[in-house]
Amino acid sequence: MIDTTTLWTVILGLGFGSFALRFVFLGFIGNRALPAWLLRHLRYTAVAVLPALIAPLILWPAANGGQPEPTRLVAAAVTFGVGYFTKNVIAAMVSGALVLIAGGYLLN
Repeated sequence: MIDTTTLWTVILGLGFGSFALRFVFLGFIGNRALPAWLLRHLRYTAVAVLPALIAPLILWPAANGGQPEPTRLVAAAVTFGVGYFTKNVIAAMVSGALVLIAGGYLLN
């Protein structure tokens, strides 16, 4: 069990850190124009964050004790393939979800 003081210290610390990180961009920069190199890098932030969130769920799923599962790997490959060839995020996510659901039904 965690101590109440420690819990609130962590919550307030994370809240302050989150605010400070956002304030750097919104408060200090304000409505000034950002350099082209920074805008180019910020464009790829979402593309980098989504795979970073999903990769552990595919490669080391907690549901299997950290062992890769063929259904998840196939669903990830289908999602990547559909996204790459169609350039449609929704179609990629739906196709991957359908493969994951179908794989779950076929294996059980």
